[in-house]
Amino acid sequence: MTETAPAAPAPHAAPAWVRDAICWQVYPLGFCGAPRHREDLTGETYGGADGENVVHRLRRLTGWLDHLVALGANVLLLNPIFDSVSHGYDTLEHRRIDPRLGDEEDFDALVAGCRERGIRLVLDGVFNHISHLHPTARRAIAAGPGTEEGDRIRWAGTSPYGFEGNDDLVEVDLSDPVIQDRIVEIMSRWLERGADGWRLDAMYAAGAEAWAPILERVRAAHPEAWILGEVIHGEYPAFAAASGADSITQYELWKAIWSSLRDGNLFELAHALGRHQGFLDQFREAGSGALPLTFVGNHDTTRIASQLEDGRDLAAATALLALLPGIPAVYAGDEFGAAAVKEEREGGDDAIRPWFPGSPDEVVAAHEAADAGDESPRSLQLLAPEAAGRILEAHQRLLSLRRRERWLVTASVAVDEATLTNTWAQIVLTPTAGGHDAGANELDTTADGEPAAADRAADATDPSGERPAPLTLVLNLGDEALPAPGAVLEAVSGADMLDAVGPAAEGTVPAHGIAVVR
Repeated sequence: MTETAPAAPAPHAAPAWVRDAICWQVYPLGFCGAPRHREDLTGETYGGADGENVVHRLRRLTGWLDHLVALGANVLLLNPIFDSVSHGYDTLEHRRIDPRLGDEEDFDALVAGCRERGIRLVLDGVFNHISHLHPTARRAIAAGPGTEEGDRIRWAGTSPYGFEGNDDLVEVDLSDPVIQDRIVEIMSRWLERGADGWRLDAMYAAGAEAWAPILERVRAAHPEAWILGEVIHGEYPAFAAASGADSITQYELWKAIWSSLRDGNLFELAHALGRHQGFLDQFREAGSGALPLTFVGNHDTTRIASQLEDGRDLAAATALLALLPGIPAVYAGDEFGAAAVKEEREGGDDAIRPWFPGSPDEVVAAHEAADAGDESPRSLQLLAPEAAGRILEAHQRLLSLRRRERWLVTASVAVDEATLTNTWAQIVLTPTAGGHDAGANELDTTADGEPAAADRAADATDPSGERPAPLTLVLNLGDEALPAPGAVLEAVSGADMLDAVGPAAEGTVPAHGIAVVR
């Protein structure tokens, strides 16, 4: 991965609306119950005529949009929905909805449902690589390296270059003018149809410089589009600046959260938060409004409930996700305590990408359902079905606090080193200059001009006009409740969340729990 560029792209500003963004991420093929592989890929063609082999599953998401709002989110972040062979990252045609999910009318209905509720819709752009069955790959392989058609993909000698060793995922050459034109056209096509942004899958693979000219063209036509880049390692702010992305996935922090909570080593978390603050400072100095995306799980990782040896420490993971600076993303199901382990084998992602029922009220019943087997997605599994409602309620309370304290998105973060132990951390969140008015941008509105449901709760500022006082998020991984170092605004007991044992005493930080104090 290249971290710096010889010449930075033209300066840009991230869209103002992302400062209020709270994402709910969904892997649609699994969520909607699509078969894991296409059944109509024969011969030189696939899918037949328009409308053939189409099953209208995408509309299942519409039944969950009110849940997204009730959770406290306002962005629907989708993993792949375009025509593909199996898991969505082996694309066949970016201009067509995967027929296992539906068609363009289903997409339009989802856009309309999001618009009615003030929800932004972000799509997953898998442009770094394509299926070996994609027409571009077929033509390139037939022509061979050193030819006009052949040079639209990358080569390893005389063989197509497979993404991360996967021969069926052929990497394209993003420097090729024809490829650039196609990506710009595809991104613009779906933005014009109602999407609000793009997650760019494996953005790290081609590097920042490869993406810069593409994003410059997209942004010129769609300045309000949010560009989120998937980057695993390296200096995230440098990559954002060189590529023109607005946000980068904060994998360093993700790893530190689950690892420090699992091992009872909050010194690891403190180190990672120091790195996070360094990234925030660099983003701020760039002046573009770029922000990292924070998360405790996604479609590529073991569920947070399965990462932790003590389920009570979900309280701490949830609080860190909800309150740390950056743009938080909840992976669908985590708000109910979904459990699943990613395995390093073919099909090893299936468990973390399960099917969901038609509505949130059916989640526990879905947990109790047996796997259908064959090509069907795996069933949703929960850490503690009887606790699903309480885990959801904890997410709602903490995200509500996040929305009331809108300055948290750009806050500075520091750990009180004097009180830090393996099981106790006081994380001080302080408004930054200009950050306390993060909610001053215009809110999304419905057709009648009223604030959208997803933003009504966010319209809260200090009536005095002064910068809000700092907050301290206190983590207690120990087995005893301890006195809180200030007035408690919110507290979550991990034991009460899982086992309904009752809240901790007033004015304390619960054992295996958290408190937010001011």
